[in-house]
Amino acid sequence: MDHLNIGILAHVDAGKTSLTERLLHHTGAIGTLGRVDDGDTRTDTMELERRRGITIRSAVVAFHIGELHVNLIDTPGHPDFIAEVERALRVLDGVVLVVSAVEGVQAQTRVLMHALKRLRIPVLIFANKVDRAGARYEGLLSDLTERLGVTCVPLSEVDAIGTAAAKIRPVSPPPALAEQLAEHSDAFLTAYLEDTVTAEDYRAEVVRQTRLGVVSPVFFGSARSGEGIAELTTGIREFLAGAAKPVPDDRLRATVFKIERGRAHEKIAYVRVFSGEIGARDHVRFHRRGLTKEAKVSAVHVFELGDETVEDRARAGQIAKVTGLKEIRIGDLVGVAEGDGATARFPPPALETVVSPATPAVFAALQELAEQDPLITVRQDDETRRISVRLYGEVQKEIIAETLATQHGLDVEFSLTRPICVERPVGTGSSLWLITEKRNPYFATLGLRVGPGAPGSGLTFGLDVELGSLPLAFHKAIEETVDATLRRGPSGREVIDCTVTVTHTGYFSPVSAAGDFRKVTPLALDEALREAGTEVLEPVNRIEVELPSDSVTATLSRLVERGGTVTGSAARGDRAELTGVLPAGEVAKFEQQLPGLTRGEGLITTEPAGHRPRVSPNRPMPG
Repeated sequence: MDHLNIGILAHVDAGKTSLTERLLHHTGAIGTLGRVDDGDTRTDTMELERRRGITIRSAVVAFHIGELHVNLIDTPGHPDFIAEVERALRVLDGVVLVVSAVEGVQAQTRVLMHALKRLRIPVLIFANKVDRAGARYEGLLSDLTERLGVTCVPLSEVDAIGTAAAKIRPVSPPPALAEQLAEHSDAFLTAYLEDTVTAEDYRAEVVRQTRLGVVSPVFFGSARSGEGIAELTTGIREFLAGAAKPVPDDRLRATVFKIERGRAHEKIAYVRVFSGEIGARDHVRFHRRGLTKEAKVSAVHVFELGDETVEDRARAGQIAKVTGLKEIRIGDLVGVAEGDGATARFPPPALETVVSPATPAVFAALQELAEQDPLITVRQDDETRRISVRLYGEVQKEIIAETLATQHGLDVEFSLTRPICVERPVGTGSSLWLITEKRNPYFATLGLRVGPGAPGSGLTFGLDVELGSLPLAFHKAIEETVDATLRRGPSGREVIDCTVTVTHTGYFSPVSAAGDFRKVTPLALDEALREAGTEVLEPVNRIEVELPSDSVTATLSRLVERGGTVTGSAARGDRAELTGVLPAGEVAKFEQQLPGLTRGEGLITTEPAGHRPRVSPNRPMPG
């Protein structure tokens, strides 16, 4: 049986969980249809998800379309949980992007589509809610083309759109798109110019280019009523099956994209197998950033129908739940340490909060949560014992508090969320500590040169000395200590986008040890950083605001007051759209003010967008 792994992605409230439930019911994987409002859907399994009506953790379910076995991953739609989406993208063969036919393309839709286009993941678009008042057809197709920047191929039409009587009619790809298809295929272009393209040729080219991530078929329907679901199901098989890229051999290659705990508190790793196979009692290796470990698999379960699993060996193309790998982490490569499929890169969290009480139980529980979401960084200060958590937004903070209370019986309090400021070098600095100098009490000579790196590059570590000039353990000690020291720069903040080059080394044998280099490295690095000079940066978010046109002036004024910068605007009838950048520490405050500025009709979506120097001298510097 062939296997296909797809994701359901959408802006929050577009209906993706309802669509997942409808697909399961339509294909016979489940007998009764669950509803988000009733809290009985198959993919929202956490009590918090059922109570809030939102998806927090990615969930996997399975169904069959004929002889095709489909694993479907339902992902969160709220931007605070973008890390869950990032991990799901690593293991997908294709995506169904859900868009509301009423609200149309929303800001989070654009964020997701940008990542999907960059990764060339095949995308089908499902225009949901055609039976709701305000649903659009031609206007929505125009929005998809203009705002998502994709070549859309409508494969259904809607009678009585915007009413409860809405009905779907399948249509063939419109001939007007032939010229756009010809731009991506010399063979199709030749046949088109010679006027020998048949209807079968046309559809086959749409299938081929969909699998390449060049065009996106659009299906209309309603997850609530089931209208259009049959056409979408057929489209999944026709356009996405066969989209998986071949692997070079049969050695085990798998990627961990989710971690959860079982009833006995055992660790369960969700893995996508790209090649080879994995089963119970297998001894496997897993890798992360130069570290390799080996463990014995105790059990493997693959998804059968709905959320049911059966114990079996997991083979290429399958998603499995693997137990026994106690030290496994999200992102680890299992088997061969060569690539993990396409990966997406979303910025890490830019907000931080302090948690109290700072007890060992609270710290252990938070570490377990971070295990399930590695981008929630948990730290405890060695001296003050203060516990801090990095996160994406206020909703995520609320979820963490509720999870600690319901799953661990811990009542905690959070401080006000503040942005995480960082610093980066603005010039070049160097430092040389010689064994023979009185100021150097260590048996290690070390010279370092520091300079600014490219934006987003993190730490770039290099050598201007021969690798054999020191024992390998000494070089490793220098590199590890540089990485640790940069977590607190001259102004007390983490240093980013920095190049560090080793320019001089020396040691006395057999007196010198790796510990000497671990102790002299912070001294040399701090001196070089102070000579280079650093600037403090604050995190910013890219924002998109939809609002009534007559509210633009007041909203613009408030954005500027909060240190925001507007980069674009567009008018659509009596509605307007503003795009820009806003300091991350000001986002929550602006969100609270937006309803009053827009009579409750304003909508805002944000995403992390890196860092910038402070632009508003009237605001106090956070962090």
